[in-house]
Amino acid sequence: MRWDNLRLTDSVEAEPLAPLFARGAITRTFDTPEFRGMTFYEIQARSIINRVPPASRVPFTHTINPYRGCGHRCTYCFARKTHEYLDLDAGADFDSKIVVKVNAGELARRELGAARWRGQAIAMGTNVDCYQRAEGRYRLMRGILEALRDAANPFSILTKGTLILRDLDLLTEAAQVTTVGANLSVGFVDADVWRSVEAGTPHPLRRLETCATLNDHGIGCGVLMAPILPYLTDSPAQLERTVKEIAAAGATHLAPIVLHLRPGAREWYLGWLSREHPRLVPRYLELYGRGAYAPQAYRRRITAQVKALATRHGIGRATPSRARRLPTRPTAPAPEQLPLDLGLG
Repeated sequence: MRWDNLRLTDSVEAEPLAPLFARGAITRTFDTPEFRGMTFYEIQARSIINRVPPASRVPFTHTINPYRGCGHRCTYCFARKTHEYLDLDAGADFDSKIVVKVNAGELARRELGAARWRGQAIAMGTNVDCYQRAEGRYRLMRGILEALRDAANPFSILTKGTLILRDLDLLTEAAQVTTVGANLSVGFVDADVWRSVEAGTPHPLRRLETCATLNDHGIGCGVLMAPILPYLTDSPAQLERTVKEIAAAGATHLAPIVLHLRPGAREWYLGWLSREHPRLVPRYLELYGRGAYAPQAYRRRITAQVKALATRHGIGRATPSRARRLPTRPTAPAPEQLPLDLGLG
C-alpha cells in the first residue's frame, strides 16, 4: 500500500513519496502502555490551512488538522472514512495508525502571514481531535496557537481532550487580541457507555471540569452534546443527568446532536453494536436504514427535550467568570491526557 514508501530506516534509502506528502516521513512505534499497538507517521505536510468546500454546509470556512486518524477510538467517529484515502481502513487503522504533521506550527505561521490570507476564522478539532493523546508528545498545537496569537487570527477549538488546559496560557493571550472560542464534546455522562464507545478519551466529567476551567479563565466554552446515542443515552433520565452536569460546569451554550452514521463509521459502529447490544441492531436498522441520519421526527424530539432541559437548568444565563466547578467525585480510572515523554529525542 502507499504507506510502504514512507517507511524510513537507517539502512534503507527512502523511496519516492506519495503525492500527499512533500518530503520525508518517519514511521515510529512505541512500547509504552499508552501507545502500544499504535504507529505514528511523522510527515512534512505541504500545507496546513484547509479551505472547507461550500457544499459541506458547516459554519466555518477554514480548518487546521495537525493529525489524521485518532487515538480516542470513538466507535462512531464520522471522520473514519477519510483514512481510506490513505489506503488504510476506517476501523482499526483509523484508531491505531496516526499521521502527524510535524511541521504544522511552521506552516501555520507561514500561511497566516501570506499576503493572500484575509484573516478568516479557523476551526480546529472538526475532523479528528487536535488534543488527542499523541499531542502530549508532539505538542503541535502550541506552535499553531502561537502563530494564531501573533497573527491575531480568530479561531475555535472543539475537543474531547483535557490536554487543552496545557495551552491555557496561549489561549488567554490569544483572547486578548482576537476572538477565541472553545467547545468540549460530551454527548453523555454514563460511565459504562463511555468505556465502551470512547475508550481512548478522558472521562466525560473530566471534560466538563475542563469546560469549567476554561470559562473561569475567560475562554468562553460551551458543550457539543454529541453524539446522543439512540436507545443507549437518549432516555429522559439520561438526558436530564447529562444536561444537569453540563449546566454545573458553567457551559456558555449547549448544542445537541443525534448520532449520524456516515460510511466508514456506519460499518464500525454497527459492528460494535452487534457485539455489545445485538438486540438493538434491528432498531438501528429501522432508524438508519435509509441514510446516515435518524428520522427528522426523532431528531426534533430529542432536540426539543434537550433545549427544554437547558432552559430549566439555566445554561447560557451564567457568565463565564461565575462558572461553577464540578464537585469532586470518585470515578473509575480514566485515560489521562497529560504531556508524555516518549523518549523520541
